Amino acid sequence: MVNNLIEELSTIKTTAGIDLIASERIRQIEKEGWTAEHDDQHMDDELALAAACYAIPELEREYIDTEHGGEIPNYWPWEEKWWKPEYAPELEKKSTIEGRIRELTKAGALIAAAIDQLQRVQQPEEVEKNK
Repeated sequence: MVNNLIEELSTIKTTAGIDLIASERIRQIEKEGWTAEHDDQHMDDELALAAACYAIPELEREYIDTEHGGEIPNYWPWEEKWWKPEYAPELEKKSTIEGRIRELTKAGALIAAAIDQLQRVQQPEEVEKNK
């Protein structure tokens, strides 16, 4: 097992976490269409909740059953089809260091989107306050 982890670590290309997160956020916008306008439709901390679901380690996640026979994290804010974990035994996806990095990257990009959203809400308030 340790040899497998060492082998896996030696094949992973290292990129700074902030760069991975920035690249993922760009991918979300350009490939998925999750623009600022889209994100602003989710004003109940849904972006932060989704980020938290990806950030929680797999063994610590609490799941609920869905009406389609699947499982999603207890706090997942959206439909089951949008939950895309890197570790999913039912899909025969195994837990790997690379997969964990990917989940944390998704979490970071969602947190960045949530921060941007809050700043957009705050901007009009700041403009009014400075009048």
